[in-house]
Amino acid sequence: MSVPAWEALPEWMRPPRPSGWEADDLDHAPDLPRHTELIDGALIFMMSPQRSWHARVVENVTRALREQAPRGFDADREMTIRIDRKTRPEPDVLAVTVSFDPDRTGYLPEEVALVVGVVSDESEDRDRGIKPFKYAQAGIRHYWRVEDEKGLPVVHVYELDETTRTYVATGIHRERLTVTVPFDIDIDLTALVPRKRSPNDVD
Repeated sequence: MSVPAWEALPEWMRPPRPSGWEADDLDHAPDLPRHTELIDGALIFMMSPQRSWHARVVENVTRALREQAPRGFDADREMTIRIDRKTRPEPDVLAVTVSFDPDRTGYLPEEVALVVGVVSDESEDRDRGIKPFKYAQAGIRHYWRVEDEKGLPVVHVYELDETTRTYVATGIHRERLTVTVPFDIDIDLTALVPRKRSPNDVD
């Protein structure tokens, strides 16, 4: 007698029910790897090591948003959004409209003003396709996609068209990002990562 495919998985990968994983399960599965996402009922893991470039951009964008956020806004990083019963993605950075809660494990779409995806080789298909689609359908008004362009961050900015529930591109920002929504933000993009030194550089 053959064993169902899901029963042949390692214990920590087995869904808690034959119908698969649900968003709330991520809070009760301590053996799952860090940064596990759920997309349409499928678990997504970060399988490759994170590049220093990616980590530094995430860190510094989070700091810039937190420092510039007016009253009523805050910034967080690498926290999931419960979009629906089967989908709980994890953006790299979020601007949110709720107060800090030390026990929080995720956000609801109506609590999120901006999501930022910093593209890596491992995540590029999701950051350019399925995840912004999901964010837009959930009504999250602002999305930024950060790309590595010859070592410098380039930010593609999108705003929600509420009639079609799709994102509309509003700009591509190099060297400096200045926007007025979801609040006034001014970021020197050239300062997000250290400049790569060349052999000819002199101290």
